[in-house]
Amino acid sequence: MITPQDWADTRLLWDYHQMGHALRPCSVAIGLGSHDLGVADTAADLYKRGMAPLLVFTGATSPTTRERMPRGEAVHYRERALELGVPASAILVEPRARNTGENIRFSREVLEAADVEVSSVLLISKPYEERRAYATARKLWPGVEMVSASTPMTLTDYVDSIGDARLVIDMLVGALQRLLIYPEQGFMISQDVPGDVIDAYERLRQHGFTSRLVAESQASNPTHR
Repeated sequence: MITPQDWADTRLLWDYHQMGHALRPCSVAIGLGSHDLGVADTAADLYKRGMAPLLVFTGATSPTTRERMPRGEAVHYRERALELGVPASAILVEPRARNTGENIRFSREVLEAADVEVSSVLLISKPYEERRAYATARKLWPGVEMVSASTPMTLTDYVDSIGDARLVIDMLVGALQRLLIYPEQGFMISQDVPGDVIDAYERLRQHGFTSRLVAESQASNPTHR
């Protein structure tokens, strides 16, 4: 059972995970691999709106995407963007990344190999991964301005799109845990987490929303998306 307090706590995490950045044109947009094809939809929309002249889709497969995206997340994202009218010449594919850090590092390598000058990046992720993507990119790609973006939607809409409320809460809790433990491992910058968000996170953990947590011993090898 998900209680009213659980939902209130979940909304606090949902709001915190989103950066609220104002969109502006950037050198390139990077769509971070996941189970969510909505990332590709949003990337295509932002390309058409002139927010970036080039898209990079990054991602291999994971246990949650292997069946749905057998050719790899980046490849399926590219196919979706092509269906939506983005020209092939405006898309680069990075097919090896297995986590957020590799998404950033390998995309940077692809862009350098293509001689693309980058001063700003539009990071496109799932709504609850905006802050994690931003914190990781700031650590691994200093000197480049990062703008976070995702498909605009409410928590209710996102839960409806996934069809599993408990899983969504688990994912929000897991994403916050990574924001707390990964900076000390050197994988992302540290960010201020308000006390009410910490309290909400702890209550949700205590109420059993833990399936997406990583063991502290695994923190030095962040293979989990």
